[in-house]
Amino acid sequence: MRAHPILFVIPLLVFSGYSFAEQNFVDTKTGQALKVDAGMFNTEQSKKFYSSGQNPYNGNAEAIASGKKLYQSYSCAQCHGGQAQGQTAGGLTGPRFNHSKSATDKGMFEIIWAGTNGGMSGKGKGVMDPANHSNGLSPDETLKVMAWIRSQGGNP
Repeated sequence: MRAHPILFVIPLLVFSGYSFAEQNFVDTKTGQALKVDAGMFNTEQSKKFYSSGQNPYNGNAEAIASGKKLYQSYSCAQCHGGQAQGQTAGGLTGPRFNHSKSATDKGMFEIIWAGTNGGMSGKGKGVMDPANHSNGLSPDETLKVMAWIRSQGGNP
């Protein structure tokens, strides 16, 4: 009797005893795979996001407060407005999102991390400043910014 071939292989990463299915991130600018170092997902919340594509910080008051500070310190408000309502760039809240992929947490993460063809530069570590990989938002900080944006309205 012949052994049956394995039809599906689910990529798994192991972090401190946790196993997570890997997200397949897509670069908004190119449509190609977006490489985000899996080791950067080093908090419990970012690991949950990495496995599910859902932001566990949505609705978390402490994370939202931190996300607001990050939103302001990375000058997001200069283009997207103080309440993410839009200014020189489109608004970030729904129900009609500036980019349709912003309707999902995974999509919003991809946009913030890598940027867009519409003029927004990527804010992720290693993307924001390729010469200095410590510059930019970590995945955990990106999730907090997203939680603040979602708190302004238009949750997915």
